[in-house]
Amino acid sequence: MKKRKILVIGHQGYIGSKLIEVLNKNGYVCFGLDKGYFKNGILYDPTEIKSLNKDVWTIDEKDIASFQAVIMLAAMSNDPFGNLSADDVYNPTRLYTKRIAKICKKTNVRFIFPSSCSIYGVSNKVVSETDNTNPQTPYSLNKVQIENDLEDLSDSNFTPIILRLATLFGSSPRIRFDLVINMFCGMAITNKKILLNSNGLAWRPYVNILDVCNIITKCIDIKIKNKEKVVLNVGREENNMQVIKIAEIIKNKVKGCEIENLSKTENGQSLFSDKKIQDGHDKRTYRVNFSKFRNFFPEYKFDTSLEDDIENFIDQLKHYGLTKKLLLKKDFYRLQQLDYLLSTKKIDNKLEWL
Repeated sequence: MKKRKILVIGHQGYIGSKLIEVLNKNGYVCFGLDKGYFKNGILYDPTEIKSLNKDVWTIDEKDIASFQAVIMLAAMSNDPFGNLSADDVYNPTRLYTKRIAKICKKTNVRFIFPSSCSIYGVSNKVVSETDNTNPQTPYSLNKVQIENDLEDLSDSNFTPIILRLATLFGSSPRIRFDLVINMFCGMAITNKKILLNSNGLAWRPYVNILDVCNIITKCIDIKIKNKEKVVLNVGREENNMQVIKIAEIIKNKVKGCEIENLSKTENGQSLFSDKKIQDGHDKRTYRVNFSKFRNFFPEYKFDTSLEDDIENFIDQLKHYGLTKKLLLKKDFYRLQQLDYLLSTKKIDNKLEWL
């Protein structure tokens, strides 16, 4: 029987906390590794697993050899980042990802790297995996650099699986409210008001976090042809939508909800604002083709529509007792939580705990 142990690096994050639930239900034994920056951003009780008493810089071949797969979720997100340079923030992510991938190659352990469709940046056409990337932020550039590093490591004996995820949404034990659908749903429930950062005309693809976790799980055992490169956009074409359309869907799901432009005097405005949007315009706009994903996983079915997924998510947030106070908790916002840890000198400029 195959090894059923999985190492999830970044298991205390948004995807990681949900992924642990899904992996456990599928009979895998999960171990985790995490810096713990976001461990207190809890919406509901997360599944507890054993955590390796090491970090990404000290984990070695002996630690990794017993696992069937390593899922690399540890990453920085949400530019811009305080007073630190992009190199301070993103170079370590690139270095430790490459380091761990090399160890997986040596120990014959599958390496799964969730990247992002944000690497496409700006495009007037529907983009696929064969199109050039066009990263607009240090975050998306970092994803491209890591993808390139992994491709350099690839050979007939080692094929990293790269998943370019659409913009995620949905419930997780450690929720994020700095993702557009999650944020809009939280606003609608607690304030009956969706505050738009921009004119809402930018296009994005969206994908439910549960689908992402199911797909990552399938990647653990999927058969890969010799020398086949596995770089997949993960999502579906019908979920390519403009931000304003997403806001209108959510507005119609919450009685009495309205859509407004973000006010500078709005309480909690700093949590909801996006510094990458200038003068109400978000230049990052792209639609994505997912035909390669469908060919790679022909049996995978998205069971519900985006509208149904949003409605289910709203019901879940109500079930878990989301309040206005809880929505404003900084632990649910990546940039604000890391800024807090830096400003209170809980972590240093290299993002290490003091």
